[in-house]
Amino acid sequence: MTSFADPISDDDADSSTSGSDGETSQSSSSAVLAGYLKASGGEAPSNLKLQGGPQPSCLICLCRIRLADPVWSCGASCFSLFHLPCIQSWSLHSSSSSAASSSSSSSSAWSCPKCRFPYPSSLVPRSYLCFCAKLQDPPLDPWLLPHSCGAVCARPLHPACGHTCLLLCHPGPCPPCPQLVPHAPCFCGAHHQARRCAHKLFSCANFCNKPLHCGTHPCRQTCHQGDCPPCNVKGNYTCHCGKLQQERACSERHFTCHNPCDGVHSCSKHNCQRGCHAGPCGDCPRQGRTTCPCGKQEYKGLGCDVELPTCGSTCAKFLKCGRHKCPERCHRGPCVETCRTVVIKSCKCGGSKKEVPCYQDLTCERKCQRIRDCGRHACRRRCCDGNCPPCPEICDRRLKCGNHKCPSPCHRGVCSPCPLMVSISCLCGDAHFEVPCGTEKNQKPPKCSKKCPISRLCRHKLQSRPHKCHYGACPPCKLVCAEEFSCGHSCKERCHGPIPPPNPEFTLKPKKKRLERVVEATPGSACSPCKEIVFVSCFGQHLSQERPMVCANKRQFSCDNLCGNPLPCGNHYCTKSCHILDTQTGSTYAEPCEECTLPCQKDRPAWCSHACLLPCHVGNCAPCKALVKRSCHCGSMKHVFECTYYNTLSNEEQLRVRACGGPCHRKLPNCPHLCSEICHPGQCPSIDLCTKKVTVRCSCNGLKKEWICQDVLKAYKNSGRDPKDISKSQFGVGLLACGRNCIKEVQKDDSEMYLRKTHEIKEPVAEAVNVPKRKRRRERGKEIRHASRFEAIKTTFTRCMWVMLVILVSIMLAYWCYKGIFRLSDWMNEVDEQRLRKRFPRL
Repeated sequence: MTSFADPISDDDADSSTSGSDGETSQSSSSAVLAGYLKASGGEAPSNLKLQGGPQPSCLICLCRIRLADPVWSCGASCFSLFHLPCIQSWSLHSSSSSAASSSSSSSSAWSCPKCRFPYPSSLVPRSYLCFCAKLQDPPLDPWLLPHSCGAVCARPLHPACGHTCLLLCHPGPCPPCPQLVPHAPCFCGAHHQARRCAHKLFSCANFCNKPLHCGTHPCRQTCHQGDCPPCNVKGNYTCHCGKLQQERACSERHFTCHNPCDGVHSCSKHNCQRGCHAGPCGDCPRQGRTTCPCGKQEYKGLGCDVELPTCGSTCAKFLKCGRHKCPERCHRGPCVETCRTVVIKSCKCGGSKKEVPCYQDLTCERKCQRIRDCGRHACRRRCCDGNCPPCPEICDRRLKCGNHKCPSPCHRGVCSPCPLMVSISCLCGDAHFEVPCGTEKNQKPPKCSKKCPISRLCRHKLQSRPHKCHYGACPPCKLVCAEEFSCGHSCKERCHGPIPPPNPEFTLKPKKKRLERVVEATPGSACSPCKEIVFVSCFGQHLSQERPMVCANKRQFSCDNLCGNPLPCGNHYCTKSCHILDTQTGSTYAEPCEECTLPCQKDRPAWCSHACLLPCHVGNCAPCKALVKRSCHCGSMKHVFECTYYNTLSNEEQLRVRACGGPCHRKLPNCPHLCSEICHPGQCPSIDLCTKKVTVRCSCNGLKKEWICQDVLKAYKNSGRDPKDISKSQFGVGLLACGRNCIKEVQKDDSEMYLRKTHEIKEPVAEAVNVPKRKRRRERGKEIRHASRFEAIKTTFTRCMWVMLVILVSIMLAYWCYKGIFRLSDWMNEVDEQRLRKRFPRL
């Protein structure tokens, strides 16, 4: 039974039906059903469905029907609701289209857009009436059903029983009659019961026993409605001609066989040519008035067994065309079927005329250009007589629902609304409802109370609550992950385990087939690192240096303090930044304290100026093995001693070991001679007692004599000169007096010297006069002398030597720079070590 509103999803209800509308609708439904329930004993039929979802849709405009909109209901058949303006426009348009296509006024009708029930044009909706058509423009009352007057329906019930509907004004068909009939007979009339008027016809469950049509046997079926069935009692029966006997049902006892009758007509001369039949064969068909075949000449007194002759004149019977007569002579049998008389005929459309045989139809090749009654397509029929047939094509225009095309023959005006209903269901199909085609786009799937069959894949499969049937992905697990970390803490995030494959999304039936994709489960993500806050100490386990850290990122750190751990040397402390100690942890990343790279800084004895060459060490330093160079007393050679050996000797032993054992060979201070004593410490003993011979000369070196060195020294002292101020080349010169020969030689030498100088001045002037004139630059290039092969080899060798020299010098400079950088680095290290010594004094 059609309801007041097509069911839709609960989620589509607008604000006008929220709040107390549910209670109002329930109370109004109780008021509507009160009269019916009272008359029917308080029990409603199970198939009665008077209330649907809120806001049905109009099949013409596919829009929602609000509670205050004027509506019209198809009260004759489907009871569907439409907007009053929509159905008025629909009916007027349909009436005008049907009137244009037919000349008779009786065909001017319109039909319901859904059930196609025909209505005459006089029943076009003019006003907004309630469901029972008693009240015009019913007001909107929250305590009454929408579009109802609130009074008793009182419409005649169907089938007509003489009673009226007891419900309040309601949509849809009236329910069955609930009135009580005290003496209602059964179908066979043998029993009577008190029953409801709608169910007054009943079966008593006994045999019917009514006489059948055969008049012999009674009806042996259970008490039933309507006429009794034919008699099925079997028996042997004979056909009408008596040639065939068969076993047949009593209702089929009179039958006809396939044999000819072979009976004799009343003339007793001719046999009956009919098949097996009932009754007498009748008169002979050849008896009565006898004429020739064309009927022009009559023969009297001939028997039925005499063959009638032909008259010999023209037959002159009208042929099938109805215009011309048969030109043959009187003949037996039918006339010629085709009339071959040549006549002038016009084609159907009247466009051409031509002489053709009468039996032929004249058709031209012109195509009709008239528009058919659909108003869209031309006739295009050859030689059309103007009565164009209806358009044979399918309309195939897109309906307003947007999903289907009009399947009707091509027609004028607006296509009828789509009569199909679309079923919208939940995923499992248990909860579903139907909506008119075209309104399903705004619908949501109904809520289902069944449980979703997909089970979770995470670790909370047994702990999570089951959820209801749904489309799409299952709701995420909202429990805490609680996965235990290796650190002992547990994951406190929301569950992020594997997600089962989702259900398909809610979609209406797709227009095109799509390939079904196999959706697999989504793997879960790993737990995020532990976020618990813990306190971590530094590498060196220094006090008050603990820091709060996230557990996943916890690691020992290096604080701002120095390590401070005693080094193996026992003299210094580790100056590294805080680091992991070998003695405190067994980690493979433990870093040992620095090795003491400082030189030994212990004090040496006062007589040793060398530093200890060993690195910083425990205990006393080893004896100094540095080599000390000491020259002998005379300075002619140097002795090499170990520092400890030499400095531990006494002064006398040091003087003894330094003596070389050879001559002194030191220059005496007053003369140019050497000391002749054995290597000895201190001043030479024979300063003024030198016995060496000295050549003494005059000032001009003309005279010379040999004196003893002692005498020369005495002579210098006597003359008042210090021998220390006289050079070795002038020692002994000027001690003798010059003679006469010495003066002449001096003069001669002076004159020769003068002449030599004069000659040297004049010679350059003479040479300058004889210098040839300088040639031009062009001529100068022509007189270039080519070098010999030896000179070229010599030049090449010289150049190679210069290149090698430059490379060697560059290498030496680079080496010296390299050494200088290392020395600078060593100096800087020494400066750093001195600073460290001042900062961390040794124990």
